Amino acid sequence: MSRTTLKTFVLALALACAGGAAAQDVTVGWNPRTGDVWVDTWLGDMNRYGSRYRDPFVDELVRYHGAPRDLVVELLVDRRWAPGDVYFACALARIVGRPCRYVVDIWERDRGLGWGEVAKRLGIKPGSPEFHRLKQGFVPTYDRWGRPIVLDAELERAFPGRGKGRGGPPKAQGGPDRPAHHGHDDHPGGGKGKGGEQAKGKGKHGGKD
Repeated sequence: MSRTTLKTFVLALALACAGGAAAQDVTVGWNPRTGDVWVDTWLGDMNRYGSRYRDPFVDELVRYHGAPRDLVVELLVDRRWAPGDVYFACALARIVGRPCRYVVDIWERDRGLGWGEVAKRLGIKPGSPEFHRLKQGFVPTYDRWGRPIVLDAELERAFPGRGKGRGGPPKAQGGPDRPAHHGHDDHPGGGKGKGGEQAKGKGKHGGKD
């Protein structure tokens, strides 16, 4: 290996490590405090997925949660939001019938209260039917990503035989931190909208283009 090639390789490796460290910095000490341990756990898993597979993560929020693409990218890149926070803000907005930007503004003002308190102020209490609808939305999202998810008892009743994963979030269990249904590691969603188009039962979850 020539000296020039070696320098190029070392520089590329340093940049890759720096990028990974930056993604980890976003979620150091992160605690969503939704009031539901299951939701907190899987929002944490979304942090790993969204940091590594940004394109299908963004596509999911745009296509199925009505979030403006430029807003989602701005939150992830410029404002350095954790992916779990971005997902919860837009999912919560969809449940209450508000634009994602409306909930984003509330969270930026009141994030010290935690998501559970913010949700209450928007009329959704943990354990309420509306909160359960929000939890149910995780399942088709993970189905579209081809990512395993383990349901709690409440969700198992709503989705009998669905969402049987490997005992916990993929990273925590040492499994491959990538979508199960797609062969391209860098862009498992295959570009805009692919994750939703390849999922079974397209359109029955109420997604909008």
